[in-house]
Amino acid sequence: MSRSVLVVDDEPHIRRVLRGYLEADGFDVTEAATGTQALTLVQSGRPDLVLLDIRLPDLDGLEVLRRIRAFSDVYVVLVTARAEEVDKLVGLAGGADDYITKPFAPREVAARVRAVLRRARGTGNATSRVAVDGLTIDPDSREVSVDNTPVQLSALEFDLLLALAQAPGRVYSRRQLLEKVWGGDFFGDERVVDVHIRSIRRALGDDAAAPRFVGTVRGVGYKFMAAAGADR
Repeated sequence: MSRSVLVVDDEPHIRRVLRGYLEADGFDVTEAATGTQALTLVQSGRPDLVLLDIRLPDLDGLEVLRRIRAFSDVYVVLVTARAEEVDKLVGLAGGADDYITKPFAPREVAARVRAVLRRARGTGNATSRVAVDGLTIDPDSREVSVDNTPVQLSALEFDLLLALAQAPGRVYSRRQLLEKVWGGDFFGDERVVDVHIRSIRRALGDDAAAPRFVGTVRGVGYKFMAAAGADR
């Protein structure tokens, strides 16, 4: 079954070019020219991925992303003409899965979309429920709770937390986490791992200075703190 992509950009020429390349790759493509239209289409059409321009005539793309994350974990790739690193990291901290900077080659965009969609909704083949120290992660329902309180994570944040929790005590470098969760085709900066870890910690109520779940191994990467298994 073909995957669906929603292209959100206020420039008709860009939408037309991207539609051509994505459809040639076998994707079903819908278009939106405004943030408001995009939100409606995400709710009604449930695309597999949203290609979202940051500069839109009504709502800023980051605001659109924030509203999407309130009801959906759909994959979102931000498109920006602003090359400053802070813009990229702010977008990723808001729940984006990747970013593309204008000007771009349409073939690169299509390749990036393929790479994001190749990420499994879940990490590896394991489907065992993780329950440790009040944290529960259910790979089948993709639900997370802490002390019986539901926690909202983006699709990528869920995959990153699950990857760590399935190998408690193992230290992963940023590059290893990128390859395991983002996939080998990731084009961006390794620091995106740090951004997502901070977001996960906020959602879990975890303290980086005295972590309950996700620990930092200085100069190396991250690890899951407790041994997974039955709640203790």
